[in-house]
Amino acid sequence: MTEDTKSAGNDTPPDHLSINPMSPHFDGDLLSRGIGIRFKGATRTTVEEYCISESWIKVQAGKARDRKGNPLLIKLSGPVEAWFEDLGHDAPVAKL
Repeated sequence: MTEDTKSAGNDTPPDHLSINPMSPHFDGDLLSRGIGIRFKGATRTTVEEYCISESWIKVQAGKARDRKGNPLLIKLSGPVEAWFEDLGHDAPVAKL
């Protein structure tokens, strides 16, 4: 995390977050606020999990499923930015 991310406190999303309830990085309260993700300069709406410090996101690999019925995920590397959508257009952005 950068100094900007640390100083903003509760106004920036965590470094690592997942929408899968089985993940240790799941937080329903934060997800209910709405998280915006920008990956390589483009806003993405299909992100399943992200990590800002390691610069990656995970997205579904089409309609493919694993043997337990969960969607297969692809890990994409690149610059990641995250913000809370409930704070509007001037929301603080968490990035490296």
